[in-house]
Amino acid sequence: MKNGPETADAAATPEGGGESLRRVAVASFIGTAIEFYDFYIYGTAAALVLNDAFFPGLDPVNATLASFSTYAVAFAARPLGSLIFGHFGDRIGRKSVLVASLLMMGLSTAFVGLLPGYATLGIWAPLLLVLLRFVQGIGLGGEWGGAALLAVEHAPKRRRGLYAAFPQLGPSVGFFAATGVFWLLSAVLDDAAFRSWGWRVPFLLSFLLVGVGLFVRLKISETPVFAKVRAAQEAGRVPALDVLRRHPKELLLGAGGMIIAYGLFYTATTYCLAYTTGTLGISRNTMLGLSLVACLFLAAGTWLAATRSDGAGRRKLVLAGTGLAVVWGLVLFPLLDTGQPVLIALGIGGALFCMGVVYGPMGAYLPELFGATVRYSGASLAYNLGGVLGGAVSPLIATRLQPAFGSASVGWYVSATAVVSLLCVLALPETRNRDLG
Repeated sequence: MKNGPETADAAATPEGGGESLRRVAVASFIGTAIEFYDFYIYGTAAALVLNDAFFPGLDPVNATLASFSTYAVAFAARPLGSLIFGHFGDRIGRKSVLVASLLMMGLSTAFVGLLPGYATLGIWAPLLLVLLRFVQGIGLGGEWGGAALLAVEHAPKRRRGLYAAFPQLGPSVGFFAATGVFWLLSAVLDDAAFRSWGWRVPFLLSFLLVGVGLFVRLKISETPVFAKVRAAQEAGRVPALDVLRRHPKELLLGAGGMIIAYGLFYTATTYCLAYTTGTLGISRNTMLGLSLVACLFLAAGTWLAATRSDGAGRRKLVLAGTGLAVVWGLVLFPLLDTGQPVLIALGIGGALFCMGVVYGPMGAYLPELFGATVRYSGASLAYNLGGVLGGAVSPLIATRLQPAFGSASVGWYVSATAVVSLLCVLALPETRNRDLG
């Protein structure tokens, strides 16, 4: 075992384990990167092509709504996945549950790429699409909580924000990879080929990603915090019920704090992609390229806030991010409506930077809100309930608001959700000095 600073620091604290920062970082990062790759390729496809492939009989607005509705199904399934995987994660361990969630999540995504469209299967095509999205959502419901705990429960107390930064970078890398694949396909294929088979390629690549993820995950050890719980035989019989009895405030307020992170991400990416290409008439390839640039803002905000949270505190940085989001919601659509690529990139990039400042510290903040015996269930439920309220409904509401009240109304909606998250986080305590055992 090497005697680097992270190992020495880990050995000096009850929470620290024998795993190196590098191994923990890769194992926790790989799943969340695949999670957001899987989710965002679906969001991109929903914005660009799934309405034609699976809902050809509907007018454009309703077809887009139907496409985004199948997108929302996975969000609705995620709390169920949190209950299932959280239960076993709190009873039998973090590692084995993470392997199962990765398999369910990745394979259901890959099978979307093999699913025939409406022209071949008729009504069965959208029904099977919904089923695959539901299964994917269940797998996703267990992924983030386990990955965050894998990082945080291996980390020395004073470096939990740093360790948790790696799973929180998953959205940046997954978003970049998903957008990059679509951008490349859009650049090399004509529109007919892209709509016929090209959009399927990003889904099929998930087979490869699952293999890589399993290889990495199987090499990591169980977290030392859960090993102590198991040795003391302290695991609860029904952890989710314990969360509701002992931590209802943390659960609801934690979910509320996550609303703006999800709302910003899926408004600034999925909905804005549909809006700029469909309503503003900007080319698909241009918007995918601008989204790649904007992704760098997300990574910067995430890393900056997550790593600074060990010194400044989780709560302070999350509050800063939500406050910025209140303002940026009002700026976003005026920038998009200029039709100028630089200003569009600034608008989306600024929104994603705000999201990163909120999201980065949450990798440590949500797990620190809950005790060791219910941490997987509590953190996962809070995270995924926030996803339902912020990520599932945002594209649907935005799609209805914009034709009726103009693009500015979508920005006001984003700012309103930021205010909700701000109030929720104000009611939560600081947690960076808490013991996890």
